[in-house]
This record gives sequence, C-alpha cells and structure tokens, in this order.
Amino acid sequence: MTTPTPSQDFAPDHRGQDAYQSSGVDTRQAEQALDPMLSLLRSTWTTRPPVLDFGHFANVIDVGPLCIAISTDGVGTKTIIAQIMNRYDTIGIDCVAMNVNDVLCLGAEPWSLVDYIAVQRVDPKVLEEIAKGLAVGARQANINISGGELAQLPELLRGEDSLTGIDLAGTCVGTVERNAIIDGAALEPGHVVIGLRSSGIHSNGMTLARKAFGLTAEVSLAEKRRILSEPNADIGRPLGQELLEPTVIYVQPVMAMLKAGVRISGMAHITGDGFLNLPRLSADVGYVLDTLPEPQPIFRVIQQKGSVDDNDMYEIFNMGIGFCVIVPEADAPSALKIAGDNGAEAAVIGHVVAGATRTVTLAQLGLRGRRGTGFRQE
Repeated sequence: MTTPTPSQDFAPDHRGQDAYQSSGVDTRQAEQALDPMLSLLRSTWTTRPPVLDFGHFANVIDVGPLCIAISTDGVGTKTIIAQIMNRYDTIGIDCVAMNVNDVLCLGAEPWSLVDYIAVQRVDPKVLEEIAKGLAVGARQANINISGGELAQLPELLRGEDSLTGIDLAGTCVGTVERNAIIDGAALEPGHVVIGLRSSGIHSNGMTLARKAFGLTAEVSLAEKRRILSEPNADIGRPLGQELLEPTVIYVQPVMAMLKAGVRISGMAHITGDGFLNLPRLSADVGYVLDTLPEPQPIFRVIQQKGSVDDNDMYEIFNMGIGFCVIVPEADAPSALKIAGDNGAEAAVIGHVVAGATRTVTLAQLGLRGRRGTGFRQE
C-alpha cells in the first residue's frame, strides 16, 4: 500500500522528525528512498504475486487452500543496550515479538520463525542467552524456531567494548484463509479502536532514547553502565532494566478473539511511527483517539531529558499502546473481556471516522497527523 500524497490542507511539517534526525535516524528520508526500490521489487510479481501491495505489516502468498503470511523485522539498536549491560536473555523475545505481531495484523496465525544473528565474534555464552530469549518468545507466541543463520562479520560490526557487535533479526511465517485476511478494507466509521497496553518502549525509538539519557559514542562504557545500572526514581527501577523490558507478544489474546468470532475489521502493530501505523490499513478512513491512557513513566522521562515535543513523541514511540484491534462497537465488550482473560490490559481508545482520510487525531493533545508528514497541532 503506497502512501497517499498529502493534500493541500495538510502540508508536510518536518518538525516532527527533528529530534530523531538529530540522533541519526531519518525515517522520512528512508520512506522516500524506498520508492525506487519498491518499483523494482514489484516487477518480480509476474508469477505467484502476493495478495497485498507493499505497505502492510506483512504480506500474503496464496498457495491454496491456505495463504502463507510472511514478515521480517529486527531488534534494532536495543542490542546496544544489551551489549552495555552484558545481558542478552531478553532480546530474543523482542525478535519473536516484532515478527509475530506483524503477521498477526493480517488475521494470520503465526507458525514458525527463522532467525539471523550477525556477530563481530562468536561468544558461546552470548549465543546461548539469545537462544533462551528466542525460546521464551516462541513459547509465548505458540510457534517454533525452525532454523536460522549465524554470520561472523568482524569487518562490519563493532561492539560497545570493541568486541561484542551484534545484530538480531528474524522472519516469521503464518497461515490464514484467503477470505479471512484482515487488511482493514472492512473498516467503517463508528468502529472502535481497542488499544492493548505495551510494556514500555518495546523495540522502537531506542536511538533517540539512548541520546536522551546521554548514552552516546562520546561517553565511556563504564559511564554508560553506571547510567543504566543505578536505581532511577523517576522510572521506578534501573534504566537498563526498563529499556531491556521485552516487547509484548499479542498472539494469545488476539488469536483468542479471532477464534471466538469477534468481528475484527483491522489491526495495527504500534511500532516506529507510533499511531501513524493505523493509516497503513486499506480503508480510506480517519482515526480519532480520544481516550488514550497515561503513558508509562519512561516516556515522560525521555521527553523531559531529550527536550522532545509531543509531535515527536507520538510519532516515534508507542506511548503505552503496543497493538490496536478495531471492531464494530457491538463487539467491543467481548474483545475487551477476551483480552483481559488472556492477560492483556486493554481499553477502547478511539474510533474510526469518515471525512478525515488516512489521518490520526489525538484529541487529548490537539494533534493531527498523517503518514509521511507527521503530527502537528490542529
């Protein structure tokens, strides 16, 4: 799904990326760079084309009688926190979560994941700890780890201590019947948006978070470890423990909703771009989020220490909501009960509207946004 061209009444406002750009990440430039890539890759769709266009959280290949859903993602610079803390037993959970949650967005049941681990040098203890996390994540998502790749890249990777460079990514596959694919095409005005609580920062925005806390290249490893290890009264626990909190895996509550017959019309994994992930769904509708819960303390501290405005925060981070399920209003009570019964904290946070095509309005903050242009004050 390609990004619509901004209308005259919603011109680009690039202020919303200033904080992220200054930390070394330019997501809008990345989106622009993708355009020629996507054209070339779409030219391969001459045989067995995918069911959906680019832009969804995953894609689907119809192999009959079932379709295969597939997505790939990585842990990103959260691995840098793991290196500094010398703790690797949680990032495998993040790897599973980032992938299964994306596959889940299409109404597909995740089945299996293959991992890719790139290292500066092989350390058996580190690999064992990563595998522990992958195994925990797999059990939470009810999938298996069916294979993977270990690459030694000493010329390419450099760790925090000059030895522990690492990258971790995965690819997940699942299955869904062709007529059960949920891509958002069934969204209608009046449908309600249910937000499932995140565990904190998850695996996005970590570059900006590290900068806000002074965890930059100029700072010594010893000082970084001190910053991450000391008790943090604002957060309620050491910063390193907070930043390594694993991404929530939403498979259990969402699959329970699907199996119970809840009429889900759209789902969104709230990762990078925050709530601007909602317009990735197919329907030409808008979203008004007017009952957002208070984000976890980590977000307030990042905002204060990094002097980050609301526009940036809500474009870069999940701000306390890691996954959205959209249903007809009549189905909301059932969806909320099933979520709670399966250990997920959930609440209605907004609704779908007509006449505000592919925009997201954060009513409590007076912000309105569109993918590619970011949030701005109304």
